[in-house]
Amino acid sequence: MGLGILEDKVMDHVPGTTRYFDDPDRPQYVADRVDGLKYDTSGPVPIILVPQPSDDPNDPLNWPLWKRDLITFILSLTAIFATSLGPILAANTLPLSLDFSKKFAQVAELTGWYLLGVGLSAFIFVPTGRIWGKRHLFVGGTLLLAVTSAWGGASHTKARYASFIAARVFQGIATAPFESLVNAAVGDLYCVHQRGIRMAFTNLAVFGGAFFTPIVVGRITKSMGWPWTFYFVAIFCALCFPAVFFLCPETAYRRESSLNLDLLSSDSPATVHHTDGDAAAAAASDDPEKSGTSSTPTTAHEQNGASGTKTTAFPAKATFSQQLALFNGRKSDESFWKLLLRPLPLFIQPAFLWACLIQGLLIGWTVFIGVLLAKFFIATPLWWDEVNVGYAYTAPFIGAILGFVIAGTLADWSARYMTKLNRGIYEPEFRLVLVIPQMILGCAGVYGWGITIDGMLHRKYHWAVPLFFFCLEVAGMVIGAVASSLYIVDAYRDLAIEGFTCLIIFKNIFSFALTFKAFDWLITNGDAATPVFNALGTVQLVACLLTIPMYIYGKRLRSFFHRHDLLAMFGVR
Repeated sequence: MGLGILEDKVMDHVPGTTRYFDDPDRPQYVADRVDGLKYDTSGPVPIILVPQPSDDPNDPLNWPLWKRDLITFILSLTAIFATSLGPILAANTLPLSLDFSKKFAQVAELTGWYLLGVGLSAFIFVPTGRIWGKRHLFVGGTLLLAVTSAWGGASHTKARYASFIAARVFQGIATAPFESLVNAAVGDLYCVHQRGIRMAFTNLAVFGGAFFTPIVVGRITKSMGWPWTFYFVAIFCALCFPAVFFLCPETAYRRESSLNLDLLSSDSPATVHHTDGDAAAAAASDDPEKSGTSSTPTTAHEQNGASGTKTTAFPAKATFSQQLALFNGRKSDESFWKLLLRPLPLFIQPAFLWACLIQGLLIGWTVFIGVLLAKFFIATPLWWDEVNVGYAYTAPFIGAILGFVIAGTLADWSARYMTKLNRGIYEPEFRLVLVIPQMILGCAGVYGWGITIDGMLHRKYHWAVPLFFFCLEVAGMVIGAVASSLYIVDAYRDLAIEGFTCLIIFKNIFSFALTFKAFDWLITNGDAATPVFNALGTVQLVACLLTIPMYIYGKRLRSFFHRHDLLAMFGVR
């Protein structure tokens, strides 16, 4: 029983459990005289690379670290513009209501249609992402973002309301690859110990960047009209398109199963077999500034090479023009239709259901607050215009930054620290400690918003007080998104794409439903937010407390579902 995590009684080694933060004076695998394992020696402590890079120069794990970071940055930047389309209407409730001659509730539904497009399109992106990779989705998504954003801006008259709804749905479809697959791309590009800070960054782009949008949207609407908010997104996405097309090659890679140390059902690394070119691979990756990785001396292989034993030739490195292909071969031989339906059974797997609740609920409450925010601030006692309502989103933007800092600081540090306490054995459940700051900040934000927004309407609290609690709620949301994403990648990396699809389906369908009920709930409670958000805060608290049994029994759960394939039971494996 390591740090409160129950050991499995059936399997000697449970997939997901690794030893990559071991004592440098007695490295686990070297002490056992197993040659050929590759390490990251850029820091003071050699870290076993999980998964192990292959000897193929086209393996993304063998690319220089700067190249992988550049890809992550470009995808994250594009994701900022993509996800900005979610809250882009938040500050424009009144202008849209007047232009389309619709009630506030119907304007709120426009955000819901976008979320519906994001959620439903994930079903298609699951099989295409697994079979043909992610590049075509990122390239096509960027192009569609530019087109549909221009379409949305052009649909600005009362007669084109239906056209605007359609544009919102297709904007959601274009956004889906960046919401669902950027985190999965991090899993493709980096080893386990390198993912924490980078996944926090991608989550900031996907979730935090969206909160900056209303801040500038209000000013743009006031100066140029709300259609220009969409035109600017179209322009920026068009500028991102060349970077995505020319600088973001395919990240998906068919890796030999024995190289996935975190997925092995045996604790013995002797199952790892590199080709006879390991010595050359070690030399090529020995410079941390170039690749961020290195390897231990591959004694047996070096001897073979020195004695003239025939070595295996490396695959040819893909040329720049070859990397521009939208498709470079199948990444899976599995059936398209099985992959299409594969995410559905995961909703009854406790780990994935937990991740949906931890991430999706707070995202839903954030959308819920955003839909209602304009109602509270454009009427008595403040009478704000769209510019001031947009500036109000400075609070959640700060909250997103705060959440990013907390998650980025704690994600890898806590994993390293707990691994050392656990005698060099890493358990994915160590990622769950991030739920503690999420619970504190997120629940305080939900409870506090309801109480203080009502108080503000009766001049009991300054308008900054509810915005402060909105800041806390968003900080908790970002931390929860990082925690759930890291856990899914580390504990169930073979199901990462399906896992992220479950998350995106749940949070968007859930948020879509909330946009249709937001104003009805307020009316039912006599326009009082306190009872509504007290109920939501309690739901969030219960969801966070479910992390305790998840932490204790998580390893046994991983073992059980490794031995009892849920997807095979439903015939989609």
